[in-house]
Amino acid sequence: MDDIIRTMGVDHVGLAVRDLAASQKFFTNCLGWDLLGGKPDYPATFVGDGLTRITLWQVEDPGTAVGFDRRKNIGLHHLALKVASRDQLDELFTAMKDWPGVEIEFGPEPSGGGPKIHAMIYEPGGNRIEFAYDPR
Repeated sequence: MDDIIRTMGVDHVGLAVRDLAASQKFFTNCLGWDLLGGKPDYPATFVGDGLTRITLWQVEDPGTAVGFDRRKNIGLHHLALKVASRDQLDELFTAMKDWPGVEIEFGPEPSGGGPKIHAMIYEPGGNRIEFAYDPR
């Protein structure tokens, strides 16, 4: 194998969600992301923060959808998003903890021995998301 870089980072992440409207509102209204478009016939919505793009896909039957078990299933364990400062992490957590449909796994705390600080939530569509600030 030669030294050619074959990939250039993440183009987008696709997340299947129980409630497309609720997940879209969480990303755009709570996190401040932009609505980049959508595909109503799929249905899907595209959101982004200027660096990361996510496709939110509505599951076919939310009533029978099975949530991901990170200890039993192969797949996306969680999505980790960077934040610029500890203050920003705390502000985001304050907004998220009372957001409809958000389930808090844990609030801002050191990751391992630190200095990284992170929080883990489930967004309204059921996906596990980490928010992390690393001062290094």
